[in-house]
Amino acid sequence: MLKEIIIAFQSYVKAHHFITKHKLWKWILIPGILYAVLFCVGMYFFWSSAVIAVGDLSHFLHIDRFLQHRQSATLSFFFVMGGMMVHLTLVFFYFSLFKYLFLIIGSPLFAYLSQLTEGLIHGATDDFNFDRGQMMRDMRRGIRVALRNITWQTVYTICILILSFIPLIGWITPVISTFVECYYYGFSMLDYSCQRHKLSQSEAHAYIGQHKGLAIGNGIIFYGMHFVPILGWVLAPAYAVIAATISLYHQNLE
Repeated sequence: MLKEIIIAFQSYVKAHHFITKHKLWKWILIPGILYAVLFCVGMYFFWSSAVIAVGDLSHFLHIDRFLQHRQSATLSFFFVMGGMMVHLTLVFFYFSLFKYLFLIIGSPLFAYLSQLTEGLIHGATDDFNFDRGQMMRDMRRGIRVALRNITWQTVYTICILILSFIPLIGWITPVISTFVECYYYGFSMLDYSCQRHKLSQSEAHAYIGQHKGLAIGNGIIFYGMHFVPILGWVLAPAYAVIAATISLYHQNLE
């Protein structure tokens, strides 16, 4: 798995050179700017609503009253840490909902970029005979995959949220949640290539499941780019799909 994660990391470097060589910026900047704006607005509301949710839960469970009665610094520390872990897990979950919404809305662009990338790798020009029928199939499947993944990720997130209430164990739940996020986002990016190579959804699921490192690595860099304000937010979505296509190009998908 580690080797595949490294391959996924390297694919982002190749994606940057690929974009520069073929002058694909027009397909990246406009949707990227839209994504960055939606990301800023979404994270503001996500963070605020998570604070409210944790506060309401604390009030419902009478945690403040319990801590005042016990007057224990150790207990207070554990409950504060637990609240932080619940808060972070909720933010990750809210962000995943936003991410899948953007995947659905942006599926035509992602399908186009994935097909264009593979076409250019094969030596086609920017105005090659684009297969619109293939793009429509990629787009419909991208939407189905996004809906399927958000269902499973919601199930896993609920389990992780429950774990976050357990002292000590709950402190690692944001890390677990992050890796789940990375896997499912990378899965969506890789599936466009699987579709073009005639793999059914079940076959693609089995294939990507055997190459989890490619999906996790793709998602890690995608999320890592969000630590670079503005520029990272603009470039992250398109870079992810192009890097995913490149990372699978030399894989045996038959």
